[in-house]
Amino acid sequence: METIKTFNALGILSGSALDGVDIAYIRTDGVDVYECGHMLTVPYEDSLRQKVRSVLGVRPETPENQKLLNDVEQEVTVFWAQAVKEYIETYDVHIDVIGLEGHTVCNEPKEHYIYQLGDGELLSQLTGIKVVYHFHSADIAAGGQGAPLDVTYYNAITSQQERPLAVVDVSGISSIAWLGTYGEMTAFNTGPGNAAIDDWVMKHAGMHMDYNGKLAITGHVNEQIVAAMMKHKYFAQYPPKSTHREEFREKLEHLEGLSLENGAATATAFVAESIAYSLLLYVPDIPKRIMVCGGGAKNPTLMRFLRQRLPNIEVCTAEDWGYNSLAIGVQAVAYLAVRRLHFLPISFPTTTGVYEPMVGGKIVG
Repeated sequence: METIKTFNALGILSGSALDGVDIAYIRTDGVDVYECGHMLTVPYEDSLRQKVRSVLGVRPETPENQKLLNDVEQEVTVFWAQAVKEYIETYDVHIDVIGLEGHTVCNEPKEHYIYQLGDGELLSQLTGIKVVYHFHSADIAAGGQGAPLDVTYYNAITSQQERPLAVVDVSGISSIAWLGTYGEMTAFNTGPGNAAIDDWVMKHAGMHMDYNGKLAITGHVNEQIVAAMMKHKYFAQYPPKSTHREEFREKLEHLEGLSLENGAATATAFVAESIAYSLLLYVPDIPKRIMVCGGGAKNPTLMRFLRQRLPNIEVCTAEDWGYNSLAIGVQAVAYLAVRRLHFLPISFPTTTGVYEPMVGGKIVG
């Protein structure tokens, strides 16, 4: 009996938190995961980070904007290629395919539009490796939200866990993937994530993040402000739905006037409240346990706030289940690349709202 081919895949993820690029290796056939290798994070230099930040929300609607986007895209792609070479040399691995999750500049599913930085052809030329990228485009063009797409990977790595369960990814924004007892899957973005906290501490302290939640733990949560921020229209929308970091910027202005510590605490509570609210209101069956991954799993204050708001649910980190919280997201990108090579779907009516299961990703190289 012929078996489905297994690939050594490398994932590249430039998250909305703008802290740097994550790279991780897995060996998979796009269904089962046989090996998870090392993860490498290469921080962006401040100059590159500012260039990427400067084009957020910019559309290539004028020649000037197109040139600006092209210049930043080329610079960041060259940076990623160098990081890939560093990874391969450091860990001495052979790579069959790279999955690239570029940096999202604009995401407007209602307009069937997404724009991401990341030149897959250039990356393939610079590394000499096949690249799969633009995972979201086919789904969005077909009327889907384009995200989240990681649910098939969560389903693979938690196949031995009791269902139903939910995986909560707290990265630049936050998302929930719910996995049912009989193979059902639901996924959607819940709202703000680390970016809400990062933006506050960057603006008021020049820090890239609230390391280990140390500012938030010493501050006081203003629950009235949290309640006011939770009145955002996004939270009333039923899934499938997706969002981006800029959507909550206006609500985050409620934090102005608070001390640095109180603002960090209130922003962190806002993230926790939006996740808890979404989990209790929008998943088909409340799970007994949730697994938190992404950078948020490394924030003890956020985890404490989540547990306070979900007292009847066991809130675990990915490490509690034997996984690497920071690596799961980029491992998922590698997994999606292999699914594309095997023409397996990565989005579904219950995860992005697309009308039928969709294969996604452009192959180059």
